[in-house]
Amino acid sequence: MILGVGAFAQSTGQILKEDGADVATYLTRDYGHYPPSLTGPIFSREQFPSLGPLLKQRSISLVIPMSIDWAQAPWKDEFLSSKTPIFSPTGQGIRIEREREFAHMLCRRFRVPFPRAYVASNRLEAESLLLCHQHPFVIKNPLCSPSSPIHTILCETIEDTHSWLQHIDYAEGVFLQEYLGRREVGHIALISGGEIASLVTNQEYKRAFAGNLGIVAGAPLGGLVECDPEDKYGIARDLLHPLLPWFREVNYHGPIQVTAVYSKKKWRVIEYNIRIGITSGAMILRMLLNPAAVLSDVAQNRKVELQFRPDSAFGCSVTLAGYGYPYVQIRGPQLPVDVTGTFDCDVWWNEVCRDTQGKLLTTGHRIADVIAIGPVLKDTIAKAYRNIQKIRCLGSYYRQDIGQSLWPPGSD
Repeated sequence: MILGVGAFAQSTGQILKEDGADVATYLTRDYGHYPPSLTGPIFSREQFPSLGPLLKQRSISLVIPMSIDWAQAPWKDEFLSSKTPIFSPTGQGIRIEREREFAHMLCRRFRVPFPRAYVASNRLEAESLLLCHQHPFVIKNPLCSPSSPIHTILCETIEDTHSWLQHIDYAEGVFLQEYLGRREVGHIALISGGEIASLVTNQEYKRAFAGNLGIVAGAPLGGLVECDPEDKYGIARDLLHPLLPWFREVNYHGPIQVTAVYSKKKWRVIEYNIRIGITSGAMILRMLLNPAAVLSDVAQNRKVELQFRPDSAFGCSVTLAGYGYPYVQIRGPQLPVDVTGTFDCDVWWNEVCRDTQGKLLTTGHRIADVIAIGPVLKDTIAKAYRNIQKIRCLGSYYRQDIGQSLWPPGSD
């Protein structure tokens, strides 16, 4: 049972279905319902306000959540008491993503490099911190959630920071993290059986427009992954392995992603996430020879046997954004989506539907994620772009520079 919508649910469901699994989706948001229906049955919150009865009805053996929302759901305790395996940490393990200051203190405890960071409860406290610490900050909500009052704002100057502090919602306070530049990268691993198994090093293109211009979008506009079980860049060595005693202490088993920045000749933690990523996840699952077995083993805290496809060294994801994105308050009509050729890589749909004549229409701001996998990075990127050019929709766009900046890891 996948908990999610859109391209995440469709890609996860289809790849696991091809690996022999029987899949269904519990829709957790009010959009992106059509794509997961292409891979199996879908169920709404209106039909099943609690997940428990649905899990029993379908004899579910594995739950795969898209985000940490499930841990705040009213049915959370009932679900956990059912002992249904979930591809996510539970209990104390969730705090490493959910509570930013907890992650900060955890890094301090285990001497993991972390930018200077502070918590303020209101604007006056935040401005006082800025006055005492004269450098730009990344502004975040202290509690991580899709419904948080504050979504990440990257301020590159002190003046930027001061301006934004006048306009944010302090309902849950604010987390201020020192801005250390754009040399970001991620590393995604699995933790199971008390051990860390590296999967990929990844890069997300978070800004809205080519050249890394525009605002940070609600979800990445594209990304790269490199198969990296050996941790060739040393990110897991520096930022994940020192936490292994804590992972074992809280019986953590599930995915872990660390986003890092390269500053002053070392990797420093930006944040941890307890997911494989909305765009990276589809690439990771496609790279594995045995994705269903891997997810099931991790959910049950068993030793993981990773097997990668020999022709899958790299993945490239390019998102087709629709009318008005990333300014989601701007909404257009339902526009036709035309496919002008046959795809030869994965295309996962997002906010689209079919009309009564079977024609594809937009229903929101993100149309599709086009994902290619291959042995050579340059060729993999080219394949993704060849395929996205086969989709036409009025007012849509995509970043044309994936792989031309931010890569290799540690680059600007």
